[in-house]
Amino acid sequence: LAVVYFLGRKFKWISKDSVRYLPGVGLIMTMSQHVFIVRSGKNKKSVSNLYQQSDNAIQSGMPMFFFPQGTRRMAGRLPFKDGAYKVAMENESQIIPVSINIPLTCWNSWYPMCLLWGGSVDNVVLTVHEPLQAKKDMDKEELKKKSYDAIFSEIPLIGEEIKEFKKRK
Repeated sequence: LAVVYFLGRKFKWISKDSVRYLPGVGLIMTMSQHVFIVRSGKNKKSVSNLYQQSDNAIQSGMPMFFFPQGTRRMAGRLPFKDGAYKVAMENESQIIPVSINIPLTCWNSWYPMCLLWGGSVDNVVLTVHEPLQAKKDMDKEELKKKSYDAIFSEIPLIGEEIKEFKKRK
């Protein structure tokens, strides 16, 4: 996910709490005051904290980076959750959909070592879409659909991507 740093903007991540304990990245995220959320069990306090910290960040001019599905998954398109949209509508801020297309060949390429013996890797493609302006009184489901359609307009269906990968072999 380091590819999003090519956007050249500061932002705060929403991340599961267990990331806090990863060597290096966890310390950096904690010191940078990114937002952590407990995703299992009863987590009303954690969700409330997510909204409060996100509101504070946005109101101070710091963008938030949400994965609207609540997680990342390669196989299948998950429905978008309400969190990012609630925050954007409450603050009447923009939602900037970002597509991250990671080709299947990236996962099995041994990058960057494969370059030593003449291998190649398909590029990861980061697409920044037109901003969507959120308003307090707008239809949340319509806003979710617009961002969903924008994001997945640049990401091939997994089945199609698998067929394309097999053709290359």
